[in-house]
Parts: sequence; C-alpha cells; structure tokens
Amino acid sequence: MIATSGFSSSAQQSVSGRVVDEQGVPLAGATVEVKGGSEKTSTDDRGTFSISASSGAVLVVSYVGYHAQEIAVTGQTPIEVVLLPLATDLDEVVVVGYTSQRRTDISGAVASVDMAVATKRRVPDIGQVLQGQVAGVQVSQSTGAPGDPIDIRIRGVGTIGSNDPLYIIDGVPSTNFTFINPQDIESMNVLKDASAAAMYGARAAAGVVVITTKQGQSGKTLLDLNYFNGVQRVANLPTMLNTAQYLAKLEEAWNNSGYSGTNPYTGETSRTDLADTDWLDELFETGHSQSVQLTASGGTEKTRFLLAGGYYRQNGIVVFDNDKYERLNFRSNINSDLNDRLRVGTNLQLSYEQRNPLSSRGDAPGIIRHALLRPPVLAVYKDPSDPTYSASNPFTDLPFYQGVGNDQRSRYELTSNPVALAYFTDHTRSQFKTFGNVFAEFDILRDKSLKFRSNFGVDLNFNHNKAFYRNFGDDDGGGNEADKGLGRQNRPNALNEDRGNDFTFTWNNTLGYDKTFGGKHSVNALAGTEFIRFTGSSINASRARFEFDDAPFRYIDLGGTELDLWNGGLGSEWALFSLFGTATYVYDGRYLLTANLRADASSRFGQNNKWGYFPSVSAGWVISREAFMQDASWLNHLKLRLSTGSLGNQASLGNYDYLTLYRRDGENFVVARYGNPDLRWESTTQHNAGLDIGLLDNRLTFTADYFIKHTKDILLPISLPRIAGDVDPTVVNAGEVRNAGFEFSAGYRSTTSGGFSYSVNANLATLTNDVRNLHPNLPYISGPASRTQVGTALNAYYGFVQDGIYQNTGEIAQHLHGTANPSAQPGDIRFRDLNGDGVINDLDRTFIGSPIPDLTYGINLSGAWKGFDLALLVQGVSGIDRYNDAKKILDYDTRPFNYTTAVLGSWNGEGSTNSIPRVSFTDNGSSRISSIYVEDASYLRLKNVELGYSFGGMLQQTRWGVQNIRIYASGQNLFTLTDYTGLDPESTDLMDMGTYPLSRAFLFGINITF
Repeated sequence: MIATSGFSSSAQQSVSGRVVDEQGVPLAGATVEVKGGSEKTSTDDRGTFSISASSGAVLVVSYVGYHAQEIAVTGQTPIEVVLLPLATDLDEVVVVGYTSQRRTDISGAVASVDMAVATKRRVPDIGQVLQGQVAGVQVSQSTGAPGDPIDIRIRGVGTIGSNDPLYIIDGVPSTNFTFINPQDIESMNVLKDASAAAMYGARAAAGVVVITTKQGQSGKTLLDLNYFNGVQRVANLPTMLNTAQYLAKLEEAWNNSGYSGTNPYTGETSRTDLADTDWLDELFETGHSQSVQLTASGGTEKTRFLLAGGYYRQNGIVVFDNDKYERLNFRSNINSDLNDRLRVGTNLQLSYEQRNPLSSRGDAPGIIRHALLRPPVLAVYKDPSDPTYSASNPFTDLPFYQGVGNDQRSRYELTSNPVALAYFTDHTRSQFKTFGNVFAEFDILRDKSLKFRSNFGVDLNFNHNKAFYRNFGDDDGGGNEADKGLGRQNRPNALNEDRGNDFTFTWNNTLGYDKTFGGKHSVNALAGTEFIRFTGSSINASRARFEFDDAPFRYIDLGGTELDLWNGGLGSEWALFSLFGTATYVYDGRYLLTANLRADASSRFGQNNKWGYFPSVSAGWVISREAFMQDASWLNHLKLRLSTGSLGNQASLGNYDYLTLYRRDGENFVVARYGNPDLRWESTTQHNAGLDIGLLDNRLTFTADYFIKHTKDILLPISLPRIAGDVDPTVVNAGEVRNAGFEFSAGYRSTTSGGFSYSVNANLATLTNDVRNLHPNLPYISGPASRTQVGTALNAYYGFVQDGIYQNTGEIAQHLHGTANPSAQPGDIRFRDLNGDGVINDLDRTFIGSPIPDLTYGINLSGAWKGFDLALLVQGVSGIDRYNDAKKILDYDTRPFNYTTAVLGSWNGEGSTNSIPRVSFTDNGSSRISSIYVEDASYLRLKNVELGYSFGGMLQQTRWGVQNIRIYASGQNLFTLTDYTGLDPESTDLMDMGTYPLSRAFLFGINITF
C-alpha cells in the first residue's frame, strides 16, 4: 500500500519515505535500495528513510519476515510503504523445544499461531488466544465465569486421566498458563505429533505448546502502552414462565397427577401478594473488564532488555461483583553478549492472581441453577413488614414463610434465592507466582556450529484460599440443638482457609551442533540432560459458629472452640531425570530425516518400571525443489512429511499410586490399598502423514495432515475380590484408546492495486475416538449419564431412547405387552423397546451420544486500508452432544420448579404432541436418563471482531516522539448459531447442570507507541 503526495520530478532526486507494517507500526532496520544500482539505506527507529534515486528508478523495500515491495520513483515523495508479513516464510526459525529449526527443515506436525492476528482478541489468557487458530486443537471455556479454567485438547481425548498439554515457556515447563499476559508473547507453536513432541517424552502424550516471550532489540528505547475497557452482557438466555403461566402449569400438573381433593393451585391465581419475578434478569447485570500494559524495550548491540508491567481486571455478569478476577504481572527479559562466544540472559515474571469463584457449573450452592428453578411467584426481597425481615438479610427464602408448619411451603419447591446466594458468597483464591529462567550459552567452536547451553528454571507459587460461609435465610426449625433459630443456609456459619506453596525447578544442559557441508549436506543435532524436582506442602483449618461474622472477625482464632475445630496438612514431591537427543539431516534442501530419543526416569513409576523410552522418526521430501518441478513457476513449495513415534503421559499418575498404603485399625495397621510395582506411564503411539503447499509466491498456502493416535496402558482403578479385604482399588495399566483424523489449514494473503491488504486463514479438523480395551475386571466405567466401554467413545452418553409420547391406553398396552399392569399413563414418555420383550428395563439402554466433537474449525479474516484494519474470528464445533441436566430439571421434573416456555407445548390430550410429556407431580418417565436430555451441542460462534485505525505517518513530527497511535473497538461472542437449549453449548461438563454462560462483550482501546 503506497500513499503519495505531489513532488516535482528531476533526473536525480532525494526520495524520502516511511516503512510500516499492516498496523501502522514503524519497521526499523528495513532495507531500501535502488534496483540494479548501488544506492542502499536502512530505516531508522521511526521507520523513515532517505535515498538518492533517478526518476523512473525502482526502489526495493524489504524486511525479514515480510513480503518485499518494488516501488517506481515517479517524482513523488514522501512515500509510505506498508509491508505485509509472509504467509509462509520457509527460512523462519521455529522454536520446537530445546532447539529451533528452519521451518523448511521440519518434517513433524508443528503449527504456528499468527500472534499478530490472535492477540487482537482482547482476552486475559493464552488459552482463549489459541481458540480457533490451529487445526486439531480444541479450546473450550469450561464456563463464562472470570478466571474459570480453559480446556485445551490437542488431537482429541486419549485417556480417562489428564488430557492437558504441556506448556514450555521460555524453556521452562509448566502445566498452567493463566499467569502469562498474551501481550508478552512473541511466538506460540503447537507440537502435535510424536516427532515434534518426542523431546518431552513422558509428559508429551497430550501435545506440547511452546511459548516464547518478547525480547528487547538493540537501538532506541521504545515504549508501548496498550489500554482497553469494556462491558459484558449475558446473551441467549431461555425464556422462563411468568407467574400466570407458571400457576397454570402447576394447576395442570396437579390435575394430571391423579390426586384427590381440591387443587391447591386453583385458588393461587387470585392472590394479590404474588410477585412476577424474572430471576435470570435479576441475577445478571452488566460486567466490566479493563486492561493496561506498558512495555519498554531497547538496548545496545551487546545487551538488550524488555520490561513489561500489566494489570487486568474483570467483574463478572452476576450481581454484587463476587465473581471478580484480577491479575497483576511484571516481566523482565534481559539478554547480554558478554563476548562474541558467550551469551547470558534471564526471563523472569512475577504475577499475582486473585479470583472470587462463584458456583458456576451447577455445583453447590448452585447460583445459576437456582436462578433457573426459582418460582416467579417469589419476590427477590421481603417486604419490611414481614416479621422475618432484617436489614442484614432482606432476601426472600422459603415460600411465603411465616413460621414452622406453614403448609404453603409444600406448594413450591424449596429452592434458594440466587440473588441472596450471590450476595452472601465470600470466597477468594489468590496466587503469587515467580516464574522464569536464567541461561548461559557458549559457542565451543569459533564458527558457532557447536554450542553448549545451560538453563535453570523456577516455578514458585504461594497459594491462599479463604471462604466464609455466612448464615442466612429463614429458620425452618432444623439444625443441631446449638443452632436453633438460625437461618437454613450455612447453618452454622463457618470459615475454611488453606495456604500452600510449591516449588519446581528445572535444570537442563544441551550440546547443539548445526553445520552445513559442501553446500548440500546440513546437520542439526542436539543432546542433553534434564532434571526436574517438585516439592509442595499445604496447611488448612476450619472453624464454625463465629459470634461476629463481619469481615474484620473472619479469622480462624475468632471461631467457636468446642467441637468446631478442623485442621490438616499435606506434602508431596516428585522428580524426573531425563536423557534426550535429536538429529536432523537435510540433503540439498530436498530430503529431510529427523530422529529423536528420550529416556525418562520418574519417581511416579513403579520400581520395576523406573525408566521409560520414547523414540520417534520423521522424514520429509521437498518435492518442489526437484529438477522436474522447476518449470512449475506457480508452485513455490511442496513438501511431503511422514512421522511415527511414542510419547508418554505421567500426568495421569499420582505421586504415590504405585505404593502399598496402610491404615490404622485399632492397635494394628492393615492394608488400605495394594500397590503395583509394575505401574508405568501411559504410552501414546502416533503416526502422521502431512503435506505442505505454497502457491503464488507463497501467498496461498495449504497444509494437510492425517494422524492415528493410539494410547495404551491407560491407568484404571481395579477393585480386588473381597477375599483381599476391605481395600481401595489398585491402579493398573490396562486401557487403550484410539484417536484418528484429518487436519487442514489454508491461508491467503494479498494486496490489491488500491492499497487494500487482506488475509484469510482457515482450519478444519475431523476426529474419531473409540475405546479399544479396558480390563477384564472392569468391563465398563459408569458415570451419572455416561459409560466408557470398548467400541464407543470415551464417556459416551448411555441411557434410554425416547420413542415418542404415549397417546392412549391402547398404545401403552400394545407397547408394554410384556409388562403386567404397566404404570405408564397417556402423556408419558415412550421409550424404545430395543429387545422387543415388551418390558422397558436396563436391557433397553444404549449409547445415545458422544461428548467428543467430530469436527472443529476456525476462520480468521483480516484486512487493512489507509490506516484502517479489521480482524474477524469465527470458531465452531460440530458432531458433539451434551447432556442438558438443566433441561431435565426444568421442563421434565416432577417438582414445582419453574419451567421454560417450551413446556407450554407439553402433551395435553391425544394427538397434541409427540415430543414433550404431560406435566405432572408423578413420574412421567422423566426420571430416567434418556436421549431427551442429550442435545446436539454443535455451534458456530462469531468469537471476535476488531476494527482499528492507526494514525501512523501523521505523527512523524510530534514533539513527544509518538510513533503510532492506534484506536480500536472490539466485540466478542457477538452471535452464536446452535440448536442447544442450555445456557452455553461451549460448556465442557459431561452434565450441564446450569453453566455460567459466556457473555457478549464490547471493548474500546488505544495503543500508543513512543
């Protein structure tokens, strides 16, 4: 893109201009030269240049990692040149673990995240940044609550244990990433297959994400300030019944239940004291988020530095702001060349995270769940004239409660007031973390082909968890004798508090060799050792019956002292020692061969299997460099890749699972669990075939992979026969799971004649998952609504299949011909009789859905024109099911909870519907786990849209030294296409019991570069 202004031409003239990237940020050090001439210069810190050229000459502007541009000198100056990043830079150096390689020499499955695009999502952690960016990587927000975990799955779920990938941050391993500010990241690469990840052995079966943070560059000190602020609102809530609709349905349910006497709900419709409360509207409010990050970088040719500090805060969408998340972080990255052969450096981060966890997944006390269930006839607050009213507890609780024995309570289910639950929640989790490394690297040979590197990393955490459970609600007459007269919620009040710390250090030493011989032979090899040690301990205490429950009195010593004291403490440790090596041979840039081997000795393995060995090999053929392809000018790059190898998963192992445990029984000690000296890591064998294509000067790229990922020796708890005694299950290696699928990525990047630059990147992955083996003594593993069994996917949903609604007694008699006196009534759910015996029982249960998606995809669109830039992300999954337990308890339960408006279409006579049963206070078939509640949770979501404007060249002469100002507006989760009726299809729980939903966000920000 070229912006020009008038200038009189001459035969030889001084041409000036400025070189920037697609966001308007100056590119210092870009090369500007006259094509075919000797004149050459570089841009300064502001991206500006001046060069002598004759009219009609052509300037070539280039910068590493960007497409070069040729510009004709037509007598116009100054010139502004916008350089676009290379869609595929084959000479790009990719960090793949302990070493780095040119992308063209990689024969494994390594995917790089385009950070320039990904970081336009204004999100707090790298998990959300990664979402929709890489084929075969499924990223899901478990809930929408601030600070709740992000689930990342690389090439599917392979075990019933840990499926979390390993993160390598500046060479230091970690199982957590929330402390990293996305704005600090320089590059992020995903190692997906065994060849790419084999260097991490027993920890790499679930994949590896390698993260490199930004480093300082020599030159003038640059300051970068980025600030944004925004609001969030809940979206896609179900429509609940109002009071009139609710009472009508309760009256209908009573009539359908076969009760005798007067319907108690008939008279309720005439009451004047009933509220008409929309509990979802009362619970959710506008949330807020803000972030500020200041980065300083620069240095000399010998020493470079980067200092960054940031603050992020998000108040959630539930009232009273007891669902906050805050993070404060500071980063210091320093690198120094002590001489021409010795380099040292450090990457250090200090961070403090604090979150106020709310029950966000239907778990107790179930704030979201109770907002769905609470009857609309109840108000949020009591009338001050109510004798149970108090200023400290003004919320309604039990229905129309005036004292013990009130019979009106039985007419409405005893739910909790979700607004009160949110108000009285007082729970804080905090963590202070020190994470980083120091390293030294020495060139043993003067040609720098042989290098020794020693790296020492630390991960130190101080954790604090404190929860106070304040007593509130109505006195229902229950509780211990000492608690008479107290409200039914948190009876008695109590404080739980625990503190802990853990420390992990990593020390690795590597010897690397990188040499090219005779112009055609290239060798890149590395050998090393690594030692990792973890130690952790915690202490906890709890007391109840605090006389004063105000914040200044919420300390352990101020609680009750008679039978109200609990305390405990634990400690654990583990260690890993490893030997590893890798070697890559490249001949003539055409033929690639890589071999890896890692040996791990883990303290978690049984004494008969202390060592694990993880080999891999991969090969590549750069077909485009063959002589017979040289006439194909349209084809720039064509590479075929093949790999196979083995990886391990020690994360599923507990620290002491292999040991025999004892417990005290009177004066004796008896076995509590038998150990397993043969216990070892779970092993994953991967086979991968891939193809990389670059067309049209690599503006159009395409990558395809097919993989088979077979995990065996999965850890299973096996119960022993009763003859062995009353012992806990012993952990053994037994299970097998297979994942397989295709992965596709495509990208196109170009600039039009009008100066509009744009790019399109898309990825798509398929996946099949099935269990191949369990254990003879464990034919299946059951969950509340799922079963893991050979021949099905992990945690597949298992239950009855709905076959319509019984319309009349004749249909019941015909369908249940093998059942004497069937209890079913017209309007009840009809279940499929799978074995045709006329009886509906456990023999008629089958697999009714899978929580593992068949397809995942993401689309990134971006464009820039005259200072404007636009980025858009669409992400989705397909072929995934979710058990909607909230649907079960709302529209199908036999208790007087509220309903959604879907129940207005329930069965009310023969022929009325064949999908929704009659409402009733007696069982209508809804108590059974069935396909009714297993819904298609496929979705397509517009995750992010960001529009920005960069002032760029307008600021060249400002006295404050401002190089660029960019303002932007961003929208997140703007719309979702899905058939799922729960609050959020992205929920990762096997049973959706009422998940804190993702919110729709609108953010505004500014980025200033000095």
